[in-house]
Amino acid sequence: MTRILPQTKSASVNPLKSSQPLGAALAFLGIDGAVPLFHGAQGCTSFALVLFVRHFKETIPLQTTAMDEITTILGGSDNLEEAILNLKSRTTPKLIGVCTTALVETRGEDCAGGVADIRLKRAKDLAGTEIVLANTPDFTGALEEGWANAVTAMIEAVTRPGERARQSKKLAILPGWNLTVADLEHLREIVESFGLQSVILPDLSGSLDGTVPDHWVPTTYGGTSIEDIRELGTAGHCIAIGEHMRRPAEVLYKATGVPYVLFQSLTGLKGADQFVSLLSAISGQPVPASVRRRRAQLQDALLDGHFHFGGKKIAIAAEPDQLYQFGAFFVDMGSAITAAVTTTDMSKILEKVPAESIQVGDLGDLESLASGADLLVTHSHGRQASKRLGIPLMRIGFPVFDRLGSQHRLSILYQGTRDLVFEVANLFQADRRAPTPDELDPFRNRQTPGEPDASLLTRH
Repeated sequence: MTRILPQTKSASVNPLKSSQPLGAALAFLGIDGAVPLFHGAQGCTSFALVLFVRHFKETIPLQTTAMDEITTILGGSDNLEEAILNLKSRTTPKLIGVCTTALVETRGEDCAGGVADIRLKRAKDLAGTEIVLANTPDFTGALEEGWANAVTAMIEAVTRPGERARQSKKLAILPGWNLTVADLEHLREIVESFGLQSVILPDLSGSLDGTVPDHWVPTTYGGTSIEDIRELGTAGHCIAIGEHMRRPAEVLYKATGVPYVLFQSLTGLKGADQFVSLLSAISGQPVPASVRRRRAQLQDALLDGHFHFGGKKIAIAAEPDQLYQFGAFFVDMGSAITAAVTTTDMSKILEKVPAESIQVGDLGDLESLASGADLLVTHSHGRQASKRLGIPLMRIGFPVFDRLGSQHRLSILYQGTRDLVFEVANLFQADRRAPTPDELDPFRNRQTPGEPDASLLTRH
């Protein structure tokens, strides 16, 4: 059984974790016409905004209630109301996603009551705009908890409750935060190839896919529509991806009766086979020839690539679900996870990560544990450790700001797993050094009995 080692340091060295509010804001960015709103100090929002812009290379509509010293003591409900009304009048959003921060959570502010009062008092002014509150304190959890809390809050606030007539060909898909724009686009294409319709919540592939609008848009453009969220109860089935999406799926089931299936990972042959088999069973259709061909390509890639993976030592630092996703992938390919670091011990998926132990910590912990590894796997903040250790770095997760196209990297199902095999195998090949003559011939410098020591002959 995997041992989970608690964090022992009182301060982070080269932090690995991104906060809950950032994860919630990322989820709200996947909704059409939305504006995430941080309820806290201006600096919190500025820092998150910098990370988003550097990662996506896009304009990000992130706003703040800009609490100061006085409102921190007396309460920030007036700031929250003013910010919501200003956003409504200036940008006309379809949804305002309020993300709490440590500042208001620590002082025990009743944010739920404040939002309810604003909805009641300003019902006429806020007509046509959904106000969704996600409680996301910085001091607990991490990015994936914030994402899951925001999705749960949207289902609770927007989706119509109660059993309704279901559309057998309609799927509600709740993806984890670690699925990229390319992953979501590919997911939709596979679902549609079976004659099914998908509603993805949240859908970053519609809002952060790199397209440029014809005119300035102060909110998100593209993503899941409010009407689609409202009508989630008409879906025949729900598919959740990642252990942290179990709670949103359960909330949807309790509210509407829509049954769900949870996939802990869609990377690898086994997970892809299970997903495709489920789609075939739901649709009643055979697996399309194009999907079968991609499976055959993956099988060939596994055969070609396993020579490069066998016996390699991997050091990974990531959020729990992504740690499991990539850890299982490397072990399936014949590598070993010699160092594993994660952000929080709140996820049950950590028990299934194929490593002897997992350290809850930061990139400083990864650097101290990664000695002798063949590959580092983490986000862009791991580049300094990679350089100091002389170990190549595979960039995953958030943020990736020193490489272009991270959101267009595919890593799920047959095609994505195939691409991962090639990417990692090429990293191993690029780092391979030629063996020295002594390594090729271990008997090269062996001294035979009775032969004088060559070093002694050279001395004067």
